[in-house]
Amino acid sequence: METSVGLLQIVVLALIQGITEFLPVSSSAHLILPAALTDWPDQGLAFDVAVHFGTVVAVAAYFRRDLAGFVRSGASLATHGRWDDNLDLLAKIGVATVPVVVVGFLFKSHIESHLRSTTVIATATIAFGVALWLADRHRGEGTTPSYLQAALIGLAQAIALVPGTSRSGITIAAALALGLTRRAAARFSFLLSVPAIVGAAIYTALDAGPDTPVPWLDLGLGFVLAGASAFACIAIFIRFVERIGMTPFVIYRVALGVALLALA
Repeated sequence: METSVGLLQIVVLALIQGITEFLPVSSSAHLILPAALTDWPDQGLAFDVAVHFGTVVAVAAYFRRDLAGFVRSGASLATHGRWDDNLDLLAKIGVATVPVVVVGFLFKSHIESHLRSTTVIATATIAFGVALWLADRHRGEGTTPSYLQAALIGLAQAIALVPGTSRSGITIAAALALGLTRRAAARFSFLLSVPAIVGAAIYTALDAGPDTPVPWLDLGLGFVLAGASAFACIAIFIRFVERIGMTPFVIYRVALGVALLALA
């Protein structure tokens, strides 16, 4: 980021990142709109890293009891050799993380070079929105995925490297299709986001390089706004997901995809 971007751009982009990271609506699809409708300069890789870490802090803060449980259980395993439900869930998150690491390592450059067009993003927004609707109709009563189910959810997360898919949208859809409740699907998706977002932020930071200028005030504001909005979205979504279902998000995704196709 060679120059400091404007305050309005910082606020809008940080809120887009925070709000859309955990809702099943595709953050990449939303980030097209400011670029298409304004003459804002590129916000830079450092800003992208800052807002991603803001969302990581948000999900860690919301699920702090789960994360603390992972630490306690890890200590218990190290000292007493005890394996419990916390470690079982953590292991499933690990299993589900492997596919996105492998696919990202092998194909991320190709995806960024060939699949970032507005048409691809709009099509993915619509197609995987419909997939979310179909999965929501066939949800079950499961509260925790099996190891096989975790691996399948992980494969779905790898598909989210295609812009417009929505990481949260496709992992929630996969979990619903495999028989989890809406709340359980959202919870596993959000916990699974921690290693995925941290990995993406580290990759972006390394890509930025050590000589990238750092406008700390811009980054700090973006970090705070993205984190606060992400925390609010997680809390509201988890609280009301069983009641509102996925249909409102599906309708929104289809409308957004159509609008993007009109801009293409």
